[in-house]
Amino acid sequence: MNRRFIPNALTCGNLICGCIATGAGFHHHFTTAFIFIILGAVFDFFDGFAARLLKAPSKMGIELDSLADDVTFGVAPSAMIFTLFTEVRYPEMLYSPFWFKFLPFTAFLLAAFSAYRLAKFNLDERQRLDFIGLPTPACAIFWASFISSSEAYLTSPRFNAPFLFAFMLMFCFLLISEIPMFSLKFKHFDMRDKHTMVKFGFVLVCAGIMAISGLSADSGFVLQSMSKGLAGCIGLYILTCLVMYMTGISREKDVNE
Repeated sequence: MNRRFIPNALTCGNLICGCIATGAGFHHHFTTAFIFIILGAVFDFFDGFAARLLKAPSKMGIELDSLADDVTFGVAPSAMIFTLFTEVRYPEMLYSPFWFKFLPFTAFLLAAFSAYRLAKFNLDERQRLDFIGLPTPACAIFWASFISSSEAYLTSPRFNAPFLFAFMLMFCFLLISEIPMFSLKFKHFDMRDKHTMVKFGFVLVCAGIMAISGLSADSGFVLQSMSKGLAGCIGLYILTCLVMYMTGISREKDVNE
């Protein structure tokens, strides 16, 4: 058997999960979409891991991976946002058939910016250890977990279509921004490096958030509570990266530097 078959098969698993999540998003099955986006992220992690383990990287694998990622982490969350736009409140100034029909289609800006971010990642030599701009899986998981766990709030009078549009544009900007964002790969565990210390602290805080989310959930609402905790973790990730960028703690140093 060709060794490249295994990582490519895992990548196709990611693509299939993205297709199912997209269909679920369009049909208002937000929890199902969330689950399959998470499964897609698992496949996305293991296809790269398998390629490195089997020493079977390939140019076709890279292209296939980007295609699968844009479906799972770009099109699928866009489908969820599209459906949410059909349910969210519209203020009086936008209360017309034109805006009801037009604004939902702006959701696909997220898919376009995700595709651009993925192409940029493939060509940018600076993004081998950490990231420049928000990674597409983080963006997709945030939207999937946020929408699936907070639909009641998002469709309440406290939220509306312009807020949703502005919020989505902010994520489009973060995807292609030049803001350094850390990965959870640890090159070393030297706590003298502030970058490593912040990453380690972030992991511990997120573990606490997820544990509290699971333990505090009512029976039958564990998944909803966990997804809300996951959205909080990604929001914290973005905020932490922004603070690191503004304070200059944005590059991991080698232990021997």
